[in-house]
Amino acid sequence: MLLRLPTSVSEAQTYLTDGALPIGGATLVWATWQRDGFPEQAMSLRDLPEANVLGRETLGAAVVLNRIDDRVPEVLHRAAASVGTGAVRRAATVGGNLVGSTLRCLLPAALVLDARATVLEADGVHETDLAELLAKNHLLLSLRWRRPLASAYRKLPGDPGGPPPLVVAAAVHAEGGGRSRLRVAVRDGYEVIGESTVLDAGTGVGEVLATLGRTDLGALPAAAREAVRGQVTGLLGG
Repeated sequence: MLLRLPTSVSEAQTYLTDGALPIGGATLVWATWQRDGFPEQAMSLRDLPEANVLGRETLGAAVVLNRIDDRVPEVLHRAAASVGTGAVRRAATVGGNLVGSTLRCLLPAALVLDARATVLEADGVHETDLAELLAKNHLLLSLRWRRPLASAYRKLPGDPGGPPPLVVAAAVHAEGGGRSRLRVAVRDGYEVIGESTVLDAGTGVGEVLATLGRTDLGALPAAAREAVRGQVTGLLGG
């Protein structure tokens, strides 16, 4: 297997056009390759500057999870810190987790931040939303978002060998005119549901929970609904 390590977007684009397979941190594909055979070409973005950004409102796809610190919002920092073991976090990347994994542990956090994705295709670089990123399996270069007013993340304990643990993420963003928007995302099994509601100055927690209960979040199992209630109440200070 020939491993490509591009140092510019144009170089990465060339390798992609030539059929190189993006591998993220390779934590999820190595066992499969050992079983089914290695590709002729693979490509890592670990030396690409655009994929290694890390700041208050941006995060590169090649950043390994254990590098994600309090420069990013709490919801994203805690999501990254909860993935696997220390050894996994030292190898797994943002792009591999979001696009290459069925668990997508970072997805609820990215959803509540209303993150946008910068992606690379054979015809160039463009920005898209997370739904298109996942549906079309784009090669992710980086994420960007507006810094929230507040955010929170909770992963409930899971059973060994069972489904992925329940995750609840939430964030509040200013919208102007004295209003803000609360976004909540839940990973229940392998399904991720995201909803939002506008908050006025006088909106109470009970009203917010009632509104969210009329969305798809209201159809979640009782334990998940209770976790949402606790997360929203804690975040809004109710």
